[in-house]
Amino acid sequence: MIKRKIELAVISDVHLGTYNCNAKNLLNYLNSIEPKKLILNGDIVDGWQFKNRYFPKSHLKVIKKIMNMAADGVDVIYITGNHDELLRKFSNTTIGNIKIVDKLVLNLHGKKAWFFHGDVFDVSIKNAKWLAKLGSYGYNFLTLINRFINWYLEKRGKERYSLSEKVKNDKKETKKHIAKFENVISDLAIENGYDYVICGHIHQPKMAYIETKHGNTMYLNSGDWIENFTALEYQFKRWKVYNYNKDKLSPFYVEEEFEDMDIKNLIAAITIVEQHGKKSK
Repeated sequence: MIKRKIELAVISDVHLGTYNCNAKNLLNYLNSIEPKKLILNGDIVDGWQFKNRYFPKSHLKVIKKIMNMAADGVDVIYITGNHDELLRKFSNTTIGNIKIVDKLVLNLHGKKAWFFHGDVFDVSIKNAKWLAKLGSYGYNFLTLINRFINWYLEKRGKERYSLSEKVKNDKKETKKHIAKFENVISDLAIENGYDYVICGHIHQPKMAYIETKHGNTMYLNSGDWIENFTALEYQFKRWKVYNYNKDKLSPFYVEEEFEDMDIKNLIAAITIVEQHGKKSK
């Protein structure tokens, strides 16, 4: 299989362990690329809504795929988010080719790129975490209903429809919140001399050149794998927002080795990554 070779891929807001996660689409995407670095920019596993009775094989397959990519030499950098904040106690831990961090700075062809999830700049989380969790449950319920609506629309040959986008677009406060989030992050990036600032968190894929009287930066948001199915890709000194529904760049489907995978296979995959790390030292 010929895969697309890219220098860097960024995904965020996957929310494994929830009913709204589109793990199969994400697995197709991961099977279609061969990155040098894979950055998991927060909320990959949803610790807020994790339930022992719900973690299907498709979700385990995504984890195993990432483990295998690391074992094959891909640098996997896991940046913690608010939904997987339990991992923050393991910040700066390295297992083979997998590293857990809270933020990251990379030099990309002479330009500084600043990566973080984005929740630290979200006032609703900083001031009232319980309210943010309540809002998260409401959002997940809305997107769950939306999945049934889109299933019906696709059966009728009609375009998909996003209820959450409709709600966001109808509420001025939501628009103001997103704009403030983007402005604060961009201003900080300019103030600290970063050419690129890359985040997730708000489930709004975007790439925008921001210029103020103090300087300029490029704001990038990787979106999510709940509704938008988007990622960020960097290749040939350029960034791109990859959209799974629109781009369809050579997606590959589930490999046979994943078909009968269970939790024992996942533990074995982790062991492989650890052994790979020991050999490379």
